[in-house]
Amino acid sequence: MDSNYDFLEKIERDPSNLIKALQAVQGQAGYVSDEAICAVSEYFGIPAVEVEGVLSFYAQFKRVKPGRFKIAVCDGTACHIKGSPLISEWISAELKIKPGETDERGHFSLETVACLGCCSLAPVMSINGRVFGKLDRKGTVKILKEYAAK
Repeated sequence: MDSNYDFLEKIERDPSNLIKALQAVQGQAGYVSDEAICAVSEYFGIPAVEVEGVLSFYAQFKRVKPGRFKIAVCDGTACHIKGSPLISEWISAELKIKPGETDERGHFSLETVACLGCCSLAPVMSINGRVFGKLDRKGTVKILKEYAAK
């Protein structure tokens, strides 16, 4: 096995631990690469297509390497009502990526989440865990430009 995946040795080699192994891989790299799929497949002695099936079934797993700045746009009820779909559209237009994608430079990733727990600040987004609330188009674009300069 590739030494990059030695940490799998801490997980019992039973296919019922597949999700635990994939969580460990994603915890290390931030996503599950094709190389990781092969390593996990080999480790458990199961076909790679079975590993792919689990990855595609569970939304928690990311198949795209995350950007340096991870943007999460809240789409909970309060945020949705206050315009979070527009926030996502503005970000997509500005960065030329859709939710679930990373920009070409590997600088930004965008995702939509069910709730960030900041309903009183709706609509909100977070970048690497830092929350920005009461967003409008001008403020959203300004924040993106500040992060783009970093």
